[in-house]
Amino acid sequence: THNPVLFFSNLGRVYRMKVWRLPEGGPTAKGRPMVNLLPLAEGESISTVLPLPENEEEWGGLHIMFATAHGTVRRNSMAAFTNIPTAGKIAMRFGAVADNEAESDDGEEQTDFSDRLIGVSLLTEEDDVLLATRNGKAIRFRSTDVREFQSRTSMGVRGVRLIGDDQVISMSILHRVGTTQEEREAYLKCPPWRDREDVECSLSPERFAEMAEKEQFILTVTENGYGKRSSAYEYRRTNRGGQGITNIDTSERNGHVVASFPVTPGEQLMLVTDQAKLIRTTVGDIRIAGRNTMGVTIFRVADNEHVVSVAKIDESDEEEIEVDAGDDIAPEEG
Repeated sequence: THNPVLFFSNLGRVYRMKVWRLPEGGPTAKGRPMVNLLPLAEGESISTVLPLPENEEEWGGLHIMFATAHGTVRRNSMAAFTNIPTAGKIAMRFGAVADNEAESDDGEEQTDFSDRLIGVSLLTEEDDVLLATRNGKAIRFRSTDVREFQSRTSMGVRGVRLIGDDQVISMSILHRVGTTQEEREAYLKCPPWRDREDVECSLSPERFAEMAEKEQFILTVTENGYGKRSSAYEYRRTNRGGQGITNIDTSERNGHVVASFPVTPGEQLMLVTDQAKLIRTTVGDIRIAGRNTMGVTIFRVADNEHVVSVAKIDESDEEEIEVDAGDDIAPEEG
């Protein structure tokens, strides 16, 4: 209850509040409108919530990474957000980033009101950033590839180069394992989650066990209810600003990507559709497949129905939000 929380709005402003000031309620409580808790302007809404460590001594080595729908990223020290007035303050300005990747601060005419904030995360200089797009692309780069900005009103630099109508839909933070390209390729030929007894692993048993223990998985879900888990070892690190690599096959069967983030087998998922249907499933039940594949069925949607939101839920919350999936996913009559 004493953790500070940063609230970032679609207009690029940030507000700060302690957890204990938020209204407490049961699982079925509707809560209070955020406009009654924060001095939001007309048309302003909260798009990202970022809890901070309660112990401010831990903030010294942390940075805040921003990502926008148009592929812009920016890294700031936590010190830039320690003192936030009650009325909030500007956290990020949206605009078109030039091809030379230079920071631009020379006029309101460059503001891009069609852009929006899609992710804010804490990270260290030892972490990697993974941006995923709605058209099935992803790019992974070092956090230090984005220089530390001193200004809160700057627009940042290009994180991924988008093609056509593509947009960034998520930003994930991955921990570096310290592997080489050769080790990752050798591991992916005989991982423990794939039944490949006919393939002999060239890694030593000790190194294989170490890589298996540190392996991370990326869940990707599409609007037509398909998805998969893929090993983070398949997402090679590149320089920021490129077009990225394939994250999932966005064929007509799959549709656009709606969510992509790291998961662990012990977590649960809640999927919601645009027809207000809901289903809950376990991460461990979703198949692990290659990065450049189509995935499997997670949610059988009806005609003209699409998955619009996916959220992770810890198993300890199971009793609080018990859902009768049989009722919620039943087809409508008529």
